[in-house]
Amino acid sequence: MLDANTESHPMRRAKQPANWAIKGELFLNCNCTVFCPCVVSLGQHPPTEGYCQTWMAIAIDEGHFEGETLAGINVALLVDIPGRMSEGNWKVAVYVDDSASDAAYEGLLKILSGVAGGTTGLFTMLVSEIIGAEREKVVIRREGNRRSVEVGRKIQGEIEMIPGATPGEPVVMTNTQYWMGPDVIAARGLKSRVRDYGRVWDFGGKSAEICAIDWSGSAS
Repeated sequence: MLDANTESHPMRRAKQPANWAIKGELFLNCNCTVFCPCVVSLGQHPPTEGYCQTWMAIAIDEGHFEGETLAGINVALLVDIPGRMSEGNWKVAVYVDDSASDAAYEGLLKILSGVAGGTTGLFTMLVSEIIGAEREKVVIRREGNRRSVEVGRKIQGEIEMIPGATPGEPVVMTNTQYWMGPDVIAARGLKSRVRDYGRVWDFGGKSAEICAIDWSGSAS
């Protein structure tokens, strides 16, 4: 594990816009008891419990950072937000799959901290503390209507899409202005445990979501 709070760490540098892109899928499970209100309120409405605790998983299908490929890299996040998402003060831990090259690892930390600008640039205002940044084996599975992520014993999560009125199709919130992407699939937690950085969470049965992502940034 690296000390993510040193000034020299990639997640703590001043904003340095870069050429980067990520296409893939992000899914998460949080402590909201019903579908996350942040999707439609853009973080202005408080989470159902008044605060947000969540794990996120990112499967990168295509991507690059300043010429270094990011394709095939899995990432997991632990996110702890004390109130409304838009009010910031997020505390975040990042787990990048240990298959990533050094350049890809540093690039992903810059993207996910907002330092690289672009789609995730708002994170520089929302994230107040990087509680950890680690290389770990991050296993993501996407099978039918289920998604799962495993980071050793630290994060073990599985979610399932909520079926809609049309057989074989899930409930989808479309045409949103959500930061992740405009179309968000509603899901629920099946098995969902977090045990790291003093956090002991279980989101089984609680709100989950799945979203195709197409993020990018430019140095110009």
